[in-house]
Parts: sequence; C-alpha cells; structure tokens
Amino acid sequence: METKSTQQEILLFTNTTFSLRQWMDKDITGKTSNLSAIERLEEACWNGLVTQVLPEICETPQDVKLTLWEINVANSFLDLKFSEFPEYVEKESSIDPYVFIPLQVMN
Repeated sequence: METKSTQQEILLFTNTTFSLRQWMDKDITGKTSNLSAIERLEEACWNGLVTQVLPEICETPQDVKLTLWEINVANSFLDLKFSEFPEYVEKESSIDPYVFIPLQVMN
C-alpha cells in the first residue's frame, strides 16, 4: 500500500525587495555575520522565516505539519522543499525550472 504525504515546494526569487532585506541573524553570541544577502536569506529560511512571514503558504488540509527538509540554491532563486518527512520529489511534479524544463524538451 502506498503512503500519501503532503509535499510543498516554494521558489523564493533572490532579486526581489523581499529577498534583499537585511535579515537579522539569530546568533546567540551577537556577532555580525559575513554572509551574503542570499546566504542570510537561506539561513533565515532554515530559522523559520517562511512560516513566520507567510503562514498562509504553509497551511495544509487536516493541519498537517510540514517541515523544511531541503533548500537548493540556484542562480536567481532558492528552492524550498517542505514535507511531512524527507521524501523524493518526482521531477514531473517539481516547479524548479532546472528540473522540469529538460523534461519538457524531451517530450
């Protein structure tokens, strides 16, 4: 029997005013970070930025708790992968253009 789970993929484009904000590091030591804007955004996502700033995106039927399992950094976006548990996302279901466009060319 196949287990069904909820998965969600979000693309955060890095050239937007939202992405270029100065996200504060939650560093306990109080040290400033030498990270780039994209690295700070990625770190903020790992620290729960998406669920805090955009809670409606993370709402699911039956209030299933989704966890951020993977962030893929691309040229102009971050690909955030949420699911109930770590699971392979089929290429045909991905919204990552580096994944699905080659499939379109083959068809």
